[in-house]
Amino acid sequence: MKYLICGLGNPGPEYELTRHNAGFLALDRLADKKKAQFEPARHSNKVEIKHKGRKLILIKPTTYMNLSGKAVNYWLNEEKINRENLLVVTDDIALPFGKLRMRQKGSNAGHNGLGNIEQVLGDNNYPRLRFGVGNDFGRGQQVDYVLSNFDQEQLDQLVPLLDKCCDMILSFATIGIGRTMTAFN
Repeated sequence: MKYLICGLGNPGPEYELTRHNAGFLALDRLADKKKAQFEPARHSNKVEIKHKGRKLILIKPTTYMNLSGKAVNYWLNEEKINRENLLVVTDDIALPFGKLRMRQKGSNAGHNGLGNIEQVLGDNNYPRLRFGVGNDFGRGQQVDYVLSNFDQEQLDQLVPLLDKCCDMILSFATIGIGRTMTAFN
């Protein structure tokens, strides 16, 4: 069984610890745990890992957030992966910091990365793991907020949260989305 796990974010050191890169950070943590290294690939940085007989292809699109669908669509087709075996890991301002929620499908809620994936794939029927980054910003400050770094208190809590993300991703690939949602949501 093959799975495509896409972490959303923006490439480059200036975005590395921003809230919008929660998806990249989760996949970096998973690759580290599996002692694997991302390598440049078409439209993304990519690494393959194995877990309990499953092959997980982790991608971090290099297309920037607003064109994430290009990388997702390319790798789904290139690797011949069924849509139900796609998991998109993304930041979410609608959830308080540190809240993790997996869903089978859903709206993009104004998230440009999810919106582009939805546009390219033709619908919003794909699993996603949402990483709450909170919404501590004033009117008109959303972009600045998600493109700013986690504050120190949040950084201190980040590793255990990313570890839980990793557990949820591996659970998705082994016991499926329904049982993972029951166990973790």
